[in-house]
Amino acid sequence: MSFSINSLDIDFQLAVFAAIMERMPGLVAIKEQENGRLIYINDTGVKMLGTDDYAELELLIDQNQLGKGNADFSTVPSGLHEKECQWHNIQGETFLGLYEEIFLRNNSKDYCFFRITDYLTDRRFKQQLNRELERFGALFDYASIGILVTNQWGEIILINDFALNQFGYRREELLGQKVEILIPQRVHTRHEQHRDRYNAHPQSRPMGIGMDLFAVRKDGSEFPVEISLSHYANEEGHFVIAYVNNITERKKAEEKIENLNNELEAKVEERTGQLTQALEQLKISKEELTAALSKEKELGDLKSRFVSMASHEFRTPLSTILSSAFLVKHYAEEKDQPVRNKHIQRIVNAVSLLTDTLNDFLSVGKIEEGKVQVRLSEFDIQDFFNNIIQEMQELAKEKQTISYHHSGETTVLLDPSLLKHITMNLVGNAIKFSKSDSLIEISTTKNDSEFSLIVKDYGIGMSEEDQQHLFERFYRGTNVSNIQGTGLGLHIVNNYSKLMNGSISCRSELNAGTTFIINFQLETKKSPASHENNLIN
Repeated sequence: MSFSINSLDIDFQLAVFAAIMERMPGLVAIKEQENGRLIYINDTGVKMLGTDDYAELELLIDQNQLGKGNADFSTVPSGLHEKECQWHNIQGETFLGLYEEIFLRNNSKDYCFFRITDYLTDRRFKQQLNRELERFGALFDYASIGILVTNQWGEIILINDFALNQFGYRREELLGQKVEILIPQRVHTRHEQHRDRYNAHPQSRPMGIGMDLFAVRKDGSEFPVEISLSHYANEEGHFVIAYVNNITERKKAEEKIENLNNELEAKVEERTGQLTQALEQLKISKEELTAALSKEKELGDLKSRFVSMASHEFRTPLSTILSSAFLVKHYAEEKDQPVRNKHIQRIVNAVSLLTDTLNDFLSVGKIEEGKVQVRLSEFDIQDFFNNIIQEMQELAKEKQTISYHHSGETTVLLDPSLLKHITMNLVGNAIKFSKSDSLIEISTTKNDSEFSLIVKDYGIGMSEEDQQHLFERFYRGTNVSNIQGTGLGLHIVNNYSKLMNGSISCRSELNAGTTFIINFQLETKKSPASHENNLIN
């Protein structure tokens, strides 16, 4: 509670002014000019002068020449006056400080408001004030969102630089204008009604929940926005703070997502059509094979295995695509973007799995029909395998490591497309059938007449019985029934190797790992045309 002398004599306006001055540091007091009477002094002033006795306080203030002003008040310049001064307290101790005074007239009486701060206190106060102003400036003027403040009549009284850039105005063009200047003309009346209701019951909340909001620039162009409101009040009235965020890019992203969803649905439909077409082709193949009695038993086995494999391999990804596509449309908010991304990635992965599976079936069909062409070209061995390893490392399990070593000559003449398929299939199996923290080793050797590829893992391995049927189509080891696969990969690898004069062998032991070795007998480089008809028989 401030120390007050004759407080009942203080006019209400003076009391309000004194309350404001009370918040300032140092001695703050009020003197009546006509009789020099002290009518107010704050607690800090009492402590600085060292006494709360009224008579002693007036005497000390007179001795220190404080608040004396000018006898002819009409000649005193208006505004704040300040100077350095020395003053002493009741104990006679002398201090150096800053003296400030201002002269006011109220109800035909003249008053002098004065304040004394020692230099240390004044310097700290100003430093603190400057820091606060800097923080406010950083928050308001350098915020990466539009901020504007309106009074209770909807007039703009503050606006930051970011908002000015958003709307294309200069500050002087907006200050004092109704906020409706930034809103499309078609919603002016409705917005004024909303503004009046908000002022009657202000609260911090988003604006236009469930609605698409638009703002208008100086040039008349509109853009979508997201607006949040907050409010505050002081002795000058009620004020509303609006935070305006341009969401044009978000709207574009949402449109892209919607387009992507449509594209994915179209791709699923396309892949389903391809699957249907593949089934039709296999049905036709069945009819043709049935005509050949020598292959009737093999055809029946093929059909049985395919139906079983297709039922197992296609059901899971198709279910994933269907469920994720259904869920994506229910996450429409910006905050749901991570969930949307998750379901979209699930769809992409499932489509990729279906594509790989279909490609395996189609590759087998081309091999059986003798339609696979070998196109030889010379390439750098180490660059070729390093690129494959970099691509496969992204598919590896956690902490799985793929190492590579080459010896001998650095270039080879083979079909890079077929060799890539072979390598990726063998490395993919090594990743799939090995533990998370295991090592997968790839090594290549090249001399004048032979090129060797070795892929070794330390995974689950296979039994000797399984190795007897390893390269048969649809065959899967007895210990991998719980791991996804078609049983076609090694069948394709074996045939692609043969197309390039290669032979494949396997060494494996249960729970000790597997090693595949492929040796290619090399030819001298010939023109590509001479190899295009080198088809499997």
